[in-house]
Amino acid sequence: MALRVLFLSWRDHGHPEAGGAEAFLDRVSASLGARGHQVTIFTAGYPGAATNQVVAGRRFLRRGGRFSVYARGALHLLRRGRDYDVVVDIQNGIPFWASAVTRTPVVNLVHHVHREQWPEVFGPVRARFGWWLESWLAPRVYRSSRYLVVSKATRDELAALGVGSDRISVVYSGKEDIPDLSHQPRTAHPSLVVLGRLVPHKRVEVALRTVATLREQFPGLALDVVGHGYWQDALRDEAVRLGIADSVRFLGFVENDEKHQLLAGAWLNLLPSLKEGWGLAIVEAGAHGTPSLAFRSAGGTTESVIDGLTGRLVESDEEFVSAVAELLCDAQARSTMGEAARMHAMSFNWEATTDAVEELLTAVAGHGGVSLPVPRPAPDTTVTRRVDQAPL
Repeated sequence: MALRVLFLSWRDHGHPEAGGAEAFLDRVSASLGARGHQVTIFTAGYPGAATNQVVAGRRFLRRGGRFSVYARGALHLLRRGRDYDVVVDIQNGIPFWASAVTRTPVVNLVHHVHREQWPEVFGPVRARFGWWLESWLAPRVYRSSRYLVVSKATRDELAALGVGSDRISVVYSGKEDIPDLSHQPRTAHPSLVVLGRLVPHKRVEVALRTVATLREQFPGLALDVVGHGYWQDALRDEAVRLGIADSVRFLGFVENDEKHQLLAGAWLNLLPSLKEGWGLAIVEAGAHGTPSLAFRSAGGTTESVIDGLTGRLVESDEEFVSAVAELLCDAQARSTMGEAARMHAMSFNWEATTDAVEELLTAVAGHGGVSLPVPRPAPDTTVTRRVDQAPL
Protein backbone atom coordinates (compact mmCIF):
# COMPACT_ATOMS: atom_id res chain seq x y z
CA MET A 1 0.00 0.00 0.00
CA ALA A 2 1.33 3.43 -0.94
CA LEU A 3 2.13 5.69 1.98
CA ARG A 4 1.83 9.46 2.23
CA VAL A 5 5.12 10.37 3.88
CA LEU A 6 6.22 13.77 5.16
CA PHE A 7 9.92 14.37 5.88
CA LEU A 8 10.74 17.37 8.06
CA SER A 9 14.36 18.43 7.56
CA TRP A 10 16.16 21.70 8.22
CA ARG A 11 18.07 21.26 4.92
CA ASP A 12 17.71 19.28 1.71
CA HIS A 13 20.47 17.84 -0.47
CA GLY A 14 20.69 20.99 -2.59
CA HIS A 15 21.41 23.29 0.36
CA PRO A 16 24.89 24.89 0.31
CA GLU A 17 25.63 23.29 3.71
CA ALA A 18 24.17 19.87 2.96
CA GLY A 19 26.04 16.84 4.29
CA GLY A 20 25.59 13.15 5.04
CA ALA A 21 22.20 13.55 6.71
CA GLU A 22 20.87 15.26 3.60
CA ALA A 23 22.37 12.54 1.37
CA PHE A 24 20.47 9.94 3.41
CA LEU A 25 17.25 11.95 3.02
CA ASP A 26 17.78 12.38 -0.71
CA ARG A 27 18.53 8.73 -1.47
CA VAL A 28 15.82 7.21 0.71
CA SER A 29 13.10 9.70 -0.25
CA ALA A 30 13.86 9.27 -3.97
CA SER A 31 13.70 5.49 -3.66
CA LEU A 32 10.42 5.68 -1.75
CA GLY A 33 9.00 7.96 -4.44
CA ALA A 34 10.13 5.54 -7.14
CA ARG A 35 8.26 2.77 -5.31
CA GLY A 36 4.99 4.66 -5.58
CA HIS A 37 4.82 6.37 -2.19
CA GLN A 38 3.72 10.01 -2.02
CA VAL A 39 6.72 11.84 -0.58
CA THR A 40 6.76 15.43 0.66
CA ILE A 41 9.90 17.11 2.01
CA PHE A 42 9.39 20.21 4.14
CA THR A 43 12.67 22.08 4.50
CA ALA A 44 14.31 25.51 4.66
CA GLY A 45 14.72 27.77 1.69
CA TYR A 46 18.07 28.95 0.34
CA PRO A 47 19.25 31.20 -2.51
CA GLY A 48 18.26 29.86 -5.90
CA ALA A 49 15.89 27.20 -4.56
CA ALA A 50 12.24 27.07 -5.61
CA THR A 51 9.64 27.51 -2.88
CA ASN A 52 7.57 24.67 -4.32
CA GLN A 53 9.14 22.03 -6.51
CA VAL A 54 8.59 18.45 -7.67
CA VAL A 55 11.79 16.47 -8.25
CA ALA A 56 12.01 12.72 -8.93
CA GLY A 57 8.50 12.10 -7.67
CA ARG A 58 8.98 14.11 -4.46
CA ARG A 59 7.28 17.37 -3.54
CA PHE A 60 9.57 19.94 -1.92
CA LEU A 61 8.08 22.67 0.26
CA ARG A 62 10.79 25.18 1.21
CA ARG A 63 9.79 27.63 3.91
CA GLY A 64 11.74 29.76 6.33
CA GLY A 65 15.45 29.77 7.11
CA ARG A 66 17.89 28.02 9.41
CA PHE A 67 15.81 28.58 12.56
CA SER A 68 12.38 29.70 11.35
CA VAL A 69 11.93 26.47 9.36
CA TYR A 70 11.07 24.70 12.61
CA ALA A 71 8.12 26.98 13.38
CA ARG A 72 7.00 26.84 9.75
CA GLY A 73 7.17 23.04 9.81
CA ALA A 74 5.11 22.84 12.98
CA LEU A 75 2.52 25.18 11.47
CA HIS A 76 2.34 23.02 8.34
CA LEU A 77 1.69 19.96 10.50
CA LEU A 78 -1.02 21.74 12.47
CA ARG A 79 -2.78 22.65 9.25
CA ARG A 80 -2.11 19.61 7.09
CA GLY A 81 -1.08 16.77 9.42
CA ARG A 82 -4.04 14.62 8.37
CA ASP A 83 -2.77 14.67 4.77
CA TYR A 84 -0.01 12.22 5.75
CA ASP A 85 0.12 8.64 6.98
CA VAL A 86 3.48 9.02 8.73
CA VAL A 87 5.88 11.87 9.53
CA VAL A 88 9.67 11.51 9.62
CA ASP A 89 11.01 14.22 11.92
CA ILE A 90 14.76 14.56 11.23
CA GLN A 91 16.44 15.69 14.42
CA ASN A 92 19.71 17.47 13.71
CA GLY A 93 20.27 18.46 17.31
CA ILE A 94 16.80 19.98 17.49
CA PRO A 95 13.68 18.22 16.14
CA PHE A 96 10.55 19.80 14.71
CA TRP A 97 8.53 18.70 17.79
CA ALA A 98 6.15 16.89 15.45
CA SER A 99 4.81 14.58 18.16
CA ALA A 100 3.55 17.61 20.08
CA VAL A 101 1.55 19.10 17.21
CA THR A 102 0.03 16.16 15.29
CA ARG A 103 -1.71 12.87 15.90
CA THR A 104 -0.18 11.44 12.74
CA PRO A 105 2.37 8.73 13.68
CA VAL A 106 5.89 10.13 13.91
CA VAL A 107 9.32 8.56 13.40
CA ASN A 108 12.23 10.53 14.86
CA LEU A 109 15.29 10.16 12.62
CA VAL A 110 18.57 10.85 14.46
CA HIS A 111 21.98 10.59 12.82
CA HIS A 112 23.96 11.35 15.95
CA VAL A 113 23.72 13.03 19.34
CA HIS A 114 25.24 16.53 19.48
CA ARG A 115 26.59 16.72 23.03
CA GLU A 116 30.11 17.63 21.86
CA GLN A 117 28.99 19.89 19.02
CA TRP A 118 26.88 22.44 20.87
CA PRO A 119 29.92 24.21 22.41
CA GLU A 120 31.67 24.17 19.02
CA VAL A 121 28.89 26.17 17.36
CA PHE A 122 27.34 28.30 20.09
CA GLY A 123 28.38 30.19 23.19
CA PRO A 124 28.12 28.53 26.63
CA VAL A 125 24.58 29.70 27.42
CA ARG A 126 23.01 28.72 24.11
CA ALA A 127 25.05 25.50 24.07
CA ARG A 128 23.64 24.45 27.46
CA PHE A 129 20.12 25.34 26.34
CA GLY A 130 20.50 23.42 23.08
CA TRP A 131 21.83 20.36 24.89
CA TRP A 132 18.92 20.55 27.37
CA LEU A 133 16.46 20.60 24.45
CA GLU A 134 18.17 17.62 22.80
CA SER A 135 18.97 15.51 25.86
CA TRP A 136 16.05 16.18 28.21
CA LEU A 137 13.05 17.69 26.44
CA ALA A 138 13.14 15.82 23.11
CA PRO A 139 13.17 12.29 24.64
CA ARG A 140 10.09 13.25 26.64
CA VAL A 141 8.21 14.82 23.74
CA TYR A 142 8.93 11.72 21.62
CA ARG A 143 8.38 9.19 24.40
CA SER A 144 5.71 7.38 22.35
CA SER A 145 7.45 7.67 18.98
CA ARG A 146 9.63 5.26 17.10
CA TYR A 147 13.28 6.26 16.51
CA LEU A 148 15.35 5.56 13.40
CA VAL A 149 19.14 5.83 13.67
CA VAL A 150 22.02 5.10 11.29
CA SER A 151 24.39 3.37 13.72
CA LYS A 152 24.43 1.32 16.89
CA ALA A 153 26.56 4.05 18.46
CA THR A 154 23.71 6.54 18.07
CA ARG A 155 21.25 3.98 19.40
CA ASP A 156 23.36 3.55 22.53
CA GLU A 157 23.68 7.30 23.06
CA LEU A 158 19.92 7.75 22.79
CA ALA A 159 19.38 4.87 25.20
CA ALA A 160 21.64 6.67 27.68
CA LEU A 161 19.30 9.67 27.40
CA GLY A 162 16.31 7.55 28.34
CA VAL A 163 14.99 6.41 24.94
CA GLY A 164 14.01 2.75 25.18
CA SER A 165 16.21 0.55 22.99
CA ASP A 166 13.12 -1.38 21.94
CA ARG A 167 11.86 1.79 20.20
CA ILE A 168 15.07 2.37 18.23
CA SER A 169 15.64 0.85 14.77
CA VAL A 170 19.17 0.81 13.35
CA VAL A 171 19.36 1.17 9.57
CA TYR A 172 22.78 1.83 8.06
CA SER A 173 23.28 4.31 5.25
CA GLY A 174 23.73 2.91 1.78
CA LYS A 175 26.39 3.46 -0.83
CA GLU A 176 25.92 5.07 -4.21
CA ASP A 177 26.89 3.30 -7.42
CA ILE A 178 30.66 3.61 -7.53
CA PRO A 179 32.47 3.84 -10.87
CA ASP A 180 35.13 1.19 -11.41
CA LEU A 181 38.43 3.04 -11.12
CA SER A 182 40.54 0.01 -10.31
CA HIS A 183 42.69 0.87 -13.35
CA GLN A 184 43.54 4.27 -11.90
CA PRO A 185 46.92 4.32 -10.15
CA ARG A 186 47.51 5.97 -6.80
CA THR A 187 49.28 9.31 -6.86
CA ALA A 188 53.06 9.08 -7.22
CA HIS A 189 53.48 11.23 -4.11
CA PRO A 190 52.02 10.53 -0.63
CA SER A 191 48.47 11.88 -0.71
CA LEU A 192 45.63 12.38 1.76
CA VAL A 193 42.03 13.39 1.19
CA VAL A 194 39.35 14.88 3.46
CA LEU A 195 35.77 14.86 2.20
CA GLY A 196 32.96 16.67 3.97
CA ARG A 197 31.40 19.95 5.02
CA LEU A 198 33.85 22.63 6.14
CA VAL A 199 32.50 23.45 9.58
CA PRO A 200 34.30 23.56 12.95
CA HIS A 201 33.18 20.19 14.30
CA LYS A 202 34.63 18.39 11.25
CA ARG A 203 38.06 19.39 12.64
CA VAL A 204 39.87 19.61 9.31
CA GLU A 205 42.54 21.45 11.32
CA VAL A 206 43.68 18.05 12.60
CA ALA A 207 44.42 16.98 9.01
CA LEU A 208 46.25 20.25 8.37
CA ARG A 209 48.42 19.80 11.47
CA THR A 210 49.11 16.23 10.38
CA VAL A 211 50.50 17.48 7.07
CA ALA A 212 52.56 20.15 8.85
CA THR A 213 54.06 17.51 11.16
CA LEU A 214 54.80 14.88 8.51
CA ARG A 215 55.72 16.67 5.33
CA GLU A 216 59.46 16.72 6.06
CA GLN A 217 59.34 12.96 6.67
CA PHE A 218 57.30 12.41 3.50
CA PRO A 219 58.47 14.72 0.70
CA GLY A 220 55.66 15.73 -1.63
CA LEU A 221 52.95 14.96 0.94
CA ALA A 222 49.72 16.59 -0.23
CA LEU A 223 46.22 17.00 1.14
CA ASP A 224 43.05 17.52 -0.91
CA VAL A 225 40.16 19.08 1.02
CA VAL A 226 36.90 18.38 -0.79
CA GLY A 227 33.76 20.20 0.28
CA HIS A 228 32.53 23.64 1.16
CA GLY A 229 31.22 25.49 4.18
CA TYR A 230 31.51 28.72 6.13
CA TRP A 231 34.71 27.55 7.88
CA GLN A 232 36.72 27.42 4.65
CA ASP A 233 38.41 30.81 5.03
CA ALA A 234 39.50 29.94 8.58
CA LEU A 235 41.00 26.70 7.29
CA ARG A 236 42.86 28.48 4.51
CA ASP A 237 44.27 30.90 7.08
CA GLU A 238 45.35 27.96 9.25
CA ALA A 239 47.15 26.33 6.32
CA VAL A 240 49.05 29.59 5.76
CA ARG A 241 49.85 29.90 9.46
CA LEU A 242 51.24 26.35 9.48
CA GLY A 243 53.32 27.07 6.40
CA ILE A 244 51.69 24.33 4.32
CA ALA A 245 49.57 26.33 1.87
CA ASP A 246 51.56 24.83 -1.00
CA SER A 247 50.73 21.30 0.21
CA VAL A 248 46.96 21.72 0.54
CA ARG A 249 44.33 22.11 -2.17
CA PHE A 250 40.92 23.43 -1.14
CA LEU A 251 38.79 22.12 -3.98
CA GLY A 252 35.33 23.12 -2.75
CA PHE A 253 32.39 21.27 -4.25
CA VAL A 254 33.42 18.84 -6.98
CA GLU A 255 31.30 16.77 -9.34
CA ASN A 256 30.84 13.08 -8.62
CA ASP A 257 33.36 11.87 -11.19
CA GLU A 258 36.13 14.06 -9.79
CA LYS A 259 35.25 13.11 -6.23
CA HIS A 260 35.65 9.43 -6.99
CA GLN A 261 38.90 10.02 -8.86
CA LEU A 262 40.28 11.83 -5.81
CA LEU A 263 39.20 9.04 -3.45
CA ALA A 264 40.61 6.38 -5.75
CA GLY A 265 43.93 8.14 -6.17
CA ALA A 266 44.58 9.01 -2.52
CA TRP A 267 46.76 6.87 -0.30
CA LEU A 268 44.55 7.49 2.74
CA ASN A 269 41.16 9.04 3.54
CA LEU A 270 41.02 11.13 6.71
CA LEU A 271 37.90 11.82 8.79
CA PRO A 272 39.02 13.81 11.85
CA SER A 273 35.44 14.80 12.72
CA LEU A 274 34.37 15.35 16.31
CA LYS A 275 31.14 13.40 15.74
CA GLU A 276 29.68 11.28 12.95
CA GLY A 277 26.45 9.32 12.84
CA TRP A 278 27.99 7.03 10.25
CA GLY A 279 30.60 8.39 7.85
CA LEU A 280 29.55 8.13 4.20
CA ALA A 281 32.97 9.29 3.01
CA ILE A 282 34.54 6.27 4.72
CA VAL A 283 32.40 3.83 2.76
CA GLU A 284 32.88 5.74 -0.50
CA ALA A 285 36.66 5.74 -0.02
CA GLY A 286 36.56 2.07 0.92
CA ALA A 287 34.76 1.23 -2.31
CA HIS A 288 37.92 2.40 -4.07
CA GLY A 289 40.19 0.39 -1.80
CA THR A 290 41.30 3.45 0.16
CA PRO A 291 41.66 2.93 3.94
CA SER A 292 40.34 5.56 6.35
CA LEU A 293 41.52 7.03 9.63
CA ALA A 294 39.05 8.48 12.14
CA PHE A 295 38.49 8.99 15.85
CA ARG A 296 36.90 6.25 17.90
CA SER A 297 35.06 8.83 20.00
CA ALA A 298 33.22 10.11 16.91
CA GLY A 299 30.62 7.34 17.36
CA GLY A 300 29.41 5.92 14.05
CA THR A 301 32.99 5.61 12.82
CA THR A 302 33.33 2.50 15.01
CA GLU A 303 31.01 0.78 12.52
CA SER A 304 31.98 2.39 9.22
CA VAL A 305 35.65 1.64 10.04
CA ILE A 306 36.62 -1.81 11.28
CA ASP A 307 39.69 -0.89 13.30
CA GLY A 308 42.85 -2.60 12.12
CA LEU A 309 41.10 -4.19 9.14
CA THR A 310 39.63 -1.46 6.93
CA GLY A 311 41.44 1.46 8.54
CA ARG A 312 42.45 2.86 11.89
CA LEU A 313 40.53 4.38 14.80
CA VAL A 314 42.52 6.52 17.22
CA GLU A 315 42.04 8.21 20.57
CA SER A 316 44.02 11.46 20.28
CA ASP A 317 45.42 13.97 17.81
CA GLU A 318 48.92 12.64 18.47
CA GLU A 319 47.82 9.08 17.74
CA PHE A 320 46.13 10.30 14.57
CA VAL A 321 49.41 11.72 13.27
CA SER A 322 51.30 8.56 14.24
CA ALA A 323 48.76 6.29 12.54
CA VAL A 324 48.94 8.33 9.32
CA ALA A 325 52.75 8.12 9.39
CA GLU A 326 52.70 4.35 9.96
CA LEU A 327 50.38 3.73 7.03
CA LEU A 328 52.20 6.09 4.69
CA CYS A 329 55.33 4.05 5.41
CA ASP A 330 53.67 0.67 4.82
CA ALA A 331 52.37 0.09 1.30
CA GLN A 332 51.47 -3.54 2.07
CA ALA A 333 49.33 -2.55 5.06
CA ARG A 334 47.54 0.08 2.96
CA SER A 335 46.87 -2.47 0.22
CA THR A 336 45.58 -5.11 2.63
CA MET A 337 43.37 -2.66 4.50
CA GLY A 338 42.17 -1.22 1.20
CA GLU A 339 41.00 -4.61 -0.03
CA ALA A 340 39.15 -5.24 3.24
CA ALA A 341 37.64 -1.74 3.02
CA ARG A 342 36.43 -2.54 -0.51
CA MET A 343 34.71 -5.72 0.71
CA HIS A 344 33.18 -3.84 3.65
CA ALA A 345 31.80 -1.16 1.34
CA MET A 346 30.21 -3.79 -0.91
CA SER A 347 27.87 -4.71 1.94
CA PHE A 348 25.98 -1.42 1.78
CA ASN A 349 23.48 -0.18 -0.78
CA TRP A 350 20.61 2.28 -0.77
CA GLU A 351 18.01 -0.26 -1.86
CA ALA A 352 18.62 -2.32 1.28
CA THR A 353 18.49 0.86 3.35
CA THR A 354 15.21 1.88 1.74
CA ASP A 355 13.77 -1.62 2.26
CA ALA A 356 14.33 -1.28 6.00
CA VAL A 357 13.03 2.30 6.18
CA GLU A 358 9.94 1.36 4.14
CA GLU A 359 9.24 -1.57 6.47
CA LEU A 360 9.46 0.70 9.49
CA LEU A 361 7.27 3.46 8.06
CA THR A 362 4.64 0.96 6.94
CA ALA A 363 4.53 -0.59 10.40
CA VAL A 364 4.36 2.79 12.17
CA ALA A 365 1.64 4.09 9.85
CA GLY A 366 -0.42 0.96 10.51
CA HIS A 367 0.14 0.58 14.23
CA GLY A 368 0.74 4.06 15.59
CA GLY A 369 4.41 3.40 16.29
CA VAL A 370 3.96 1.34 19.48
CA SER A 371 5.69 -2.00 20.25
CA LEU A 372 6.83 -2.65 16.70
CA PRO A 373 9.53 -5.11 15.70
CA VAL A 374 12.88 -3.59 14.79
CA PRO A 375 13.45 -3.83 11.00
CA ARG A 376 16.58 -5.67 10.03
CA PRO A 377 19.28 -3.07 9.25
CA ALA A 378 21.47 -3.00 6.20
CA PRO A 379 23.99 -5.85 6.31
CA ASP A 380 25.77 -6.21 9.64
CA THR A 381 26.81 -9.78 10.38
CA THR A 382 27.41 -10.21 6.66
CA VAL A 383 29.91 -7.35 6.78
CA THR A 384 31.85 -8.93 9.62
CA ARG A 385 31.92 -12.32 7.94
CA ARG A 386 33.14 -10.90 4.62
CA VAL A 387 35.89 -8.88 6.25
CA ASP A 388 36.95 -11.79 8.46
CA GLN A 389 37.41 -13.86 5.31
CA ALA A 390 39.45 -11.17 3.56
CA PRO A 391 42.98 -12.25 2.65
CA LEU A 392 44.72 -10.44 5.48
